[in-house]
This record gives sequence, C-alpha cells and structure tokens, in this order.
Amino acid sequence: MQHAPDIARPASAKTARTPIPRGIARDGPPLLSYGFRPFFLLAGLLALVAMAGWIGALALGWEVGGSYGALNWHAHEMLFGYASAALAGFMLTAIPNWTGRLPVSGTPLLALVLVWIAGRLAMAVPDVLGPVPSAVVDGAFLPVMAAIAGREIVAGRNWKNLKILGGLTALSLANAAFHVSVFVGGEALAASRATVGIYIVLIALVGGRIVPSFTRNWLAKAGSAALPRPYSHFDTVAIVGLAAACASWVVAGESAAAAVVALVAAGLNAVRLWRWVGWRTTEEPLLLVLHVGYAFIPIGMLCVALSELGFVSAPSALHVLTVGAIGVMTFAVMTRASLGHTGRSLTASLSTSIAYLALIVAAVVRPFAELLPEAYHLLLELAGGAWIVAFALFVIEYGPILSRRSAR
Repeated sequence: MQHAPDIARPASAKTARTPIPRGIARDGPPLLSYGFRPFFLLAGLLALVAMAGWIGALALGWEVGGSYGALNWHAHEMLFGYASAALAGFMLTAIPNWTGRLPVSGTPLLALVLVWIAGRLAMAVPDVLGPVPSAVVDGAFLPVMAAIAGREIVAGRNWKNLKILGGLTALSLANAAFHVSVFVGGEALAASRATVGIYIVLIALVGGRIVPSFTRNWLAKAGSAALPRPYSHFDTVAIVGLAAACASWVVAGESAAAAVVALVAAGLNAVRLWRWVGWRTTEEPLLLVLHVGYAFIPIGMLCVALSELGFVSAPSALHVLTVGAIGVMTFAVMTRASLGHTGRSLTASLSTSIAYLALIVAAVVRPFAELLPEAYHLLLELAGGAWIVAFALFVIEYGPILSRRSAR
C-alpha cells in the first residue's frame, strides 16, 4: 500500500522517517484502519444532520437541543461535534508521521469513535440523562483524544508538537466552560468565542505547515520560479498576534484596544498568506481552497475589529471565522487527506469543486444575515442550504472512499 505523507509531515522536518504503513488493522473493516476514515465521515454526516436540525428549528419550529435550547445546541455541535471530529481525524493521521509510531486503529479506534458518538447522542437529547450527566458524557471525548495524543507525542519524543496537545487541553476546558455557562446563565458566548479562538490559532499553526508545503511541492513540480516563503520569525509573530487578538476578543471585546489588536492580527496574517503565493494555484481547486480557507482568518479578524467598534454585528464577525475559516479549512483538509491517504490522485473532482464553492457561498452569505435584518431568516436558510449541499456532496463522494480499501 502506498505511503501518502501529504497531510502530516512538517515542511521543516530535517530527517526522513521510515514510512508509516497504512491500514494497520487489516483483519477488520477498512473504516477502522486509520483515524481519518471514521472521523472525517462522521464529521460530514454530523455537519449535515446538525445543520438540517438548526434550519428546521428556525424555519419550522423544531424543538432541538432540549433544555440547552436550539441556539446553544447548534453552536455546541458545530464546535465540539463537527470540528472536534475533523480535528481528531487530522491528528490521528498526522501524529504517526510526526512521531514514527504506528497509528491508532481497529478496536482502540472503534472505542474512541464510540466515545464521540455517545457525546452526540447525549447532546441530541440532553434531558434524557439529565443536563449534567449529558455534559459529562459529551465532555469525555476531547480529554481522551488529548491523552492519546499526549501518549504518542511523548513516546515518540516529538516535543515540538506538544503545542498541539495544549490546544486539545484548551478545547477540553472550553467545552466544560460552555456547559457551565449554559447551566449558570443560559448562554455561552464567551466560551464559544474562546473555542473559536483556539481553533483559529490551531489552524494558523497547522496551516502554516501544510499550506505552504503543499503549495511549494505543487509549484515546484509545475516548474514555477515563485515559491512560498519558508517559515520565519514573521510567521511566529503573526501567530502570536492572532492568539493575542483572539484572547482580547474574549476578555476585552467591544473595546478600542481589542479592535486595534484584531486589526494588527488581520494585517499580519494577510501578509503571511500573501507570502504563500496562493494566486498561482488557481488551476488546482484542491490546493487553492486551502488558501481561500486561510484567507477567512484575516478577513474574520478585520470583521472582529469592526464589530468591536460597532460597525459590524458580533454574530456576523463570529460566523466569518466559524463558517469561513474553520468550516472551509477543515473541509479542505478532509477532502485532500481522504484522497491522498487512500492512494488517489490529488486532484479535485467536479463534485468536490462544487462542494468548495457551495461552502464558500455559505461563508459569505451567513454574515449578512444580521446586516440585513429584513432578510434574516432567508439568508440563514440560504447559507444553511449551501452548507448542506457541500457536505451532502462530501458524504456521497467520499463516503465510499473512506469506507473501502485504498486504491493502491
């Protein structure tokens, strides 16, 4: 079976590692042979179901989320259901290449999948077990994932990737804060913002590895003289500035100081993206979409600054980051990894390209809902419909890819 190092190996790696064999659990279903398979498929399915439930609640008055309420349930399942599954699929595939250790597969992988599914069922009907037990069931997945990641990183002595473990720990705490906030005050705006900020910083960290690396490889193969700039102190400054902006957004939102920090972060990350020469990748949507996804970070930070100054609504700014940066980047990584790690050509099909376009439409339309209150529900439904189209196409095309044995 072909080794596919595309997703996970840092561009700065100085020594070659022995290729990690794919499909470790050969005596079971292919779906459990590698972490990206079940978790990317589950992420796609939940993205469909959760968005349909949210649109149904808005348009038809469906009662979803029990005592949490439809809005809290929607926010939670997008951040801690969909996004956590996409993150788990990526990390379970990346860590073996970082550490040189074998991947989690077979029965241990099934157990982890069941922990995630239990959380989704608990949050779908939180009043069956009771809100607190449901929160405990839901809250188990990220700490378990952090424990697995920590074990592999420490065993592989891959110390530089401990920062990723820090991100998982932070997400675990943010999930707990989300539940407590709902119990105490009925809403979880600060916890939601903190969670979005953590994901955005993780995207900046991981995106700074994979986007320029994939771009460099593709452009070099095409014979281009212009290549992405290598990682430098500027990238570190851009990431630190972004982390500071996200922290200010949570702690000191709606202030001039927080707006200034967000503007600086937007500028730094716009320059960072420009240094990756993404405009030269227009011939390959599978690569271009990574640049588009990262572009929603500086755009989102600009919108955060404008919202803190009162020019843009806070929900509009929030959704530029959630649907745009988090949604598009996770979708881009899931499609690319699903192809590369199953031995298929790294080229976007027509269906995949349409899915990218639909998701970008959702990311662009959704923030306008608060800006055009007379069309609020219409725009929400249009954005939600575009999101559903994107993930329906993903499940239809990539479901068979993820659940069958690799092409070669």
